[in-house]
Amino acid sequence: MSGADIQVFVIIAIVVIAVSVFMSFFPFMLWISALAAGVRISIITLVAMRLRRVVPSRIVNPLIKASKAGLGLHINQLESHYLAGGNVDRVVNALIAAQRANIPLVFERAAAIDLAGRDVLQAVQMSVNPKVIETPVVSAVAKNGIEVKVRARVTVRANIDRLVGGAGEETVLARVAEGIVSTNGASESHKDVLEHPDLISKTVLSKGLDAGTAFEILSIDISDVDVGKNIGAHLQTEQAEADKRIAQAKAEERRAMAVAHEQEMKARVVEMQAKVVEAESEVPLAMAAALKSGNLGVMDYMNLKNIEADTQMRGSIGGQSDLLGGDGPKKS
Repeated sequence: MSGADIQVFVIIAIVVIAVSVFMSFFPFMLWISALAAGVRISIITLVAMRLRRVVPSRIVNPLIKASKAGLGLHINQLESHYLAGGNVDRVVNALIAAQRANIPLVFERAAAIDLAGRDVLQAVQMSVNPKVIETPVVSAVAKNGIEVKVRARVTVRANIDRLVGGAGEETVLARVAEGIVSTNGASESHKDVLEHPDLISKTVLSKGLDAGTAFEILSIDISDVDVGKNIGAHLQTEQAEADKRIAQAKAEERRAMAVAHEQEMKARVVEMQAKVVEAESEVPLAMAAALKSGNLGVMDYMNLKNIEADTQMRGSIGGQSDLLGGDGPKKS
């Protein structure tokens, strides 16, 4: 191989490498697609996207769709939204859907909704086709104490103006459940709710539950109404059981106090008996002292003994008469 051939081979290799490096920074086919769609993008702009670590297809393809739809977006708007962490393709699709549905939506508003974490395309679709949200079973108690279980279907439409900063579906469901509970609680009987379930819908809709939310409530339809437990009777039963336990505790307290008082009285009786025995033990000493001092004579003492013996005899005869059930000895 001659020196000239080597030079030619080196030149070809350098050209191939240069073209490969250039093609890695410049998406040629994407540029051709943009030109074919009538979107003018300079080569410098595409290379600059590579240098800013922006995927050109994520910008150019949505720009082609926006241009075909006549949105009049600029490439800098899409690129800035991409660099902010937004989904450019979804925002463009939402703008196209809003344009087709005659919904006023500008790029800045759609980008703000997307950056707020909400699906702007789904929001536009919900504005055109309202969504039905089914509430869980809401249990409430009427004034007569009967539990009523209600399930409702809430038809909502996305409010694009309140998507940024507005409350979500959870808030709407919580407010609807609150309205159902308050309506059932204000009913005199559970029969009123069963006969006129539309009262719940009218009451809930009249409270403006969609205020401050990202949705507009179109209708509330009661899909199911069931009768639950008799909560009033259950509460009364529990209250009666509690009163019964309280009464039993008080009765047990009074019984314990009576037993304690009885034991106290028995102790006092024993104490009094001891005093009586003590007093009786002093009688012989007093009689001895009286005999010794001359205040009591021997005959007086003998008469006293005779009276005591006679008293004992009469007592024994009376006791035998009581045992025999008679009236004592009869005179003939």
